[in-house]
Amino acid sequence: MIRLLLLNIFLFFLCLASAQEEPEEDVKQINIVYGANFTKDEERFPGASIFSKDERQVQFEHQGADLWCDIAIFYQKENKLRAIGNIRMKQGDSIQMTSGKINYDGNTRLAKAWEKVVLKNTGSGTGTGTGMTLMTDTLYFDREKQESYYTSSGTIIDSANTLTSEIGRYFMVPEKFQFVDNVHILNPDYTIDSKQLDYYQNSKNAYMYGPSTITGETYKIYCERGYYDTKIESGYGIKNTRIDYNNRIIEGDSVYFDKATEFASATNNIVVTDTVNNGVIRAHYAEVFKAKDSVFATKRAVSISLVEQDSLYMHGDTLLLTGKPDHRILRAFRNAKFYKTDLSGKCDSIHFDQSSGITQLIREPILWNVDNQMTGDSIYIISDMETEKLDSLKVINNAFIISLDSISMKGYNQAKGKDLFGKFIDNSLKIVDLVKNTEVIYYMYNDDDELIGINKTICSEIRLLLAKNEIEDITFFTNPDGDIFPEKDLPESSRKLKGFIWRGDERILSKDDIFDEDDNNIELVKIKGVDNRLDLEEEQEKNENEEDPIQNSNPINGLTTKKGPPLPKKE
Repeated sequence: MIRLLLLNIFLFFLCLASAQEEPEEDVKQINIVYGANFTKDEERFPGASIFSKDERQVQFEHQGADLWCDIAIFYQKENKLRAIGNIRMKQGDSIQMTSGKINYDGNTRLAKAWEKVVLKNTGSGTGTGTGMTLMTDTLYFDREKQESYYTSSGTIIDSANTLTSEIGRYFMVPEKFQFVDNVHILNPDYTIDSKQLDYYQNSKNAYMYGPSTITGETYKIYCERGYYDTKIESGYGIKNTRIDYNNRIIEGDSVYFDKATEFASATNNIVVTDTVNNGVIRAHYAEVFKAKDSVFATKRAVSISLVEQDSLYMHGDTLLLTGKPDHRILRAFRNAKFYKTDLSGKCDSIHFDQSSGITQLIREPILWNVDNQMTGDSIYIISDMETEKLDSLKVINNAFIISLDSISMKGYNQAKGKDLFGKFIDNSLKIVDLVKNTEVIYYMYNDDDELIGINKTICSEIRLLLAKNEIEDITFFTNPDGDIFPEKDLPESSRKLKGFIWRGDERILSKDDIFDEDDNNIELVKIKGVDNRLDLEEEQEKNENEEDPIQNSNPINGLTTKKGPPLPKKE
């Protein structure tokens, strides 16, 4: 009873002395709610009052926050407090923190807590119904800004995810986290690893600002800046983004992904790689539908595949790739073109069926096999399914083959018929059969490259044997009618078959020729999304190294009270 009376008298004089001094503007003093076992040690803690618990813990209050501890070293004049042992700090209805030790500055409202720190936000004060728990070894709590941060690894658990990082900051009002270094999010359905990431507790949205990888059950996403909704597994990347998705790799300046609809899209500088068939689609806009196993691509779209160690480039205003890996169907719509070193062509549309190995050129097709130009109503190119080499060629209705005479460089070798059937050997067109109402004009030379004459013949069927992509031999079947005319006896008007059209200026000579002027002048859309975020490390390192007057005071060593254990040593 006498001890409590003396304590109350002491507290009265402390408050009186404090009232006589003019406190700084807008600074409220830390209030002692309950203190027992009062002592002082001017040698080691000049100006400090030391309290320790009895049946109740020591309790302080400051501007809406209450703190309980086993031992307190209170610098009333400086308005600073150091608490030790079983610390519990409560702010409002939602914020609670526990730790082994804490330093608190009432002037700046900055707290530093360490030793098994646990900060909880129950969410009851925000009306969101959400909650989170933060665990770390050392935590800085800025009550002025309503922020807390750690710099020595921490773990956060909320209703959806478990998050860890080396450095983290928590903004209590928007319930937002900023993480730096070895950021890891663990969820039963996926994991996220990132260099730098923001996470919003209420929405469960994550914003990534450094190298980041999201790994789900059926997908893997890498980006260096992006957004991800962790509730529905949907998001996008806008820097160096790549998605590994259902035997396909999708890369682009901006890539969007949604698990629920099994859909992904990409914009600008896109590469879609078929990891099973080693095919690639490049474009500036593409969509991938997992359930339908399809890819839609446009804006300078091109498919690249390997044929006999040579790349085949196929282009159209729109590309559509559908079907399972062993039954892919590729369609190129409108202004379709393709190029291979010794084979190229163009038409309105191209249809390629992997299961049959047939490529169909549809509407006004034209095909070049090196120097040979071939046209007809429809053209089919057939590949050998076992060897994956070019096997044969069909030109149906109005078949016409033309090549410039390589010696005179003036005349044209020509052959026409209803249909044309060609045979490839070692990837080169070697045999050409023309059937029904066939005609031929052919420049014949001797071994000294001297013109013998011009062969002009009609018959039912013609076979051309080619060597080095030139006609080496002609065989006529069934009642051929014609002759070899001296050049002077065959007028220019008779040197071209009916329907002759030479389109050499349209020939596709390189992979770049498959694109026209509109393709090359496409203006890429401006990518918008997640802005750059300032790096937190420098700011947090500065705060961590700021001098702490209480932490740097004389060490606590061996102080005892009537009740309770000795005060712990300062670390």
